[in-house]
Amino acid sequence: MSAFAIQPGFCTTDIARLSAFYIELFGASEELRVPGSKGPFMVTLRFGDASLALVDYKKGAKAAPGRVAVTVFVENVDDLLPQVEPAGGTVTGPARDMPWGHRVAHITDPDGNPLNLTQQL
Repeated sequence: MSAFAIQPGFCTTDIARLSAFYIELFGASEELRVPGSKGPFMVTLRFGDASLALVDYKKGAKAAPGRVAVTVFVENVDDLLPQVEPAGGTVTGPARDMPWGHRVAHITDPDGNPLNLTQQL
């Protein structure tokens, strides 16, 4: 993976329905499934060289259904995090290691768009 890669993610209340749509219409294949308490928390679909994450929306989540969150894959989340606010963004969540092998910190850009700074562990 290059130093930076970007993956859009759609928040949804029905991952199975949305996943089936992209698989049937575009021939996407399921690349990753992260379990949640009531079905998958996230499913990543592969479209050739591109991928799309479908993320389960929970009541009270910051990104409502229909909102797009963007994952930015970086070399080192902890090195980049202190640069967010001087660049005009906001850190909304500390870096944490996820059980699926990523280290993730939640930030917003200056317009409030959610971004997930993500490092492959």
